[in-house]
Amino acid sequence: MNPQPSSLQPFSGSGDLSGSSDPPELKISGTLSRHSNTLAINYELSGSLDRIKIPLPESKPVRKNRLWEETCFELFIGIKGTDPYWEFNFSPSGDWNIYRFDDYRKGMAEETAFSTLPFCVTHTPDSLKMILEISLNKILPPAQALQAGISAVIKNNHGNITYWALTHPGPKPDFHQPDSFILEL
Repeated sequence: MNPQPSSLQPFSGSGDLSGSSDPPELKISGTLSRHSNTLAINYELSGSLDRIKIPLPESKPVRKNRLWEETCFELFIGIKGTDPYWEFNFSPSGDWNIYRFDDYRKGMAEETAFSTLPFCVTHTPDSLKMILEISLNKILPPAQALQAGISAVIKNNHGNITYWALTHPGPKPDFHQPDSFILEL
């Protein structure tokens, strides 16, 4: 499948990085593609990165909980027409986690089929890029039609958080909403 380019939008109620209601001076773009049962995802964060709190690279990245409390990228995937889904969290530090849900925000458990999640992070003064290629064979049989949502949590130097996604279908930022899984793979 050809890569699906995407541009994430901030939740309108998030405010900007200084606390006003103007959108942040950031751009988050990416691509998501699937070949057989392998996903390839790329994120690029660019703009006023000096205003962002970016976790420093870890020498030995580990599975870690609550990465969404800091700057991180996220991917949500589910089998089209079913309730279960997975949440992938990628910190710029290299730390990661994967959670499985039975239904909308129900039955959350760490996905133990993966013991590592190697991805590449490149940080320059004006951009932060994350690249991952992952086989889904451990959790999904091939040829399943998937739906996906990509998102990001951005924390500024003052501790304020903005929420970015392809779409924000509800009155609050909520990456788990099935209506936000708008990419078909």
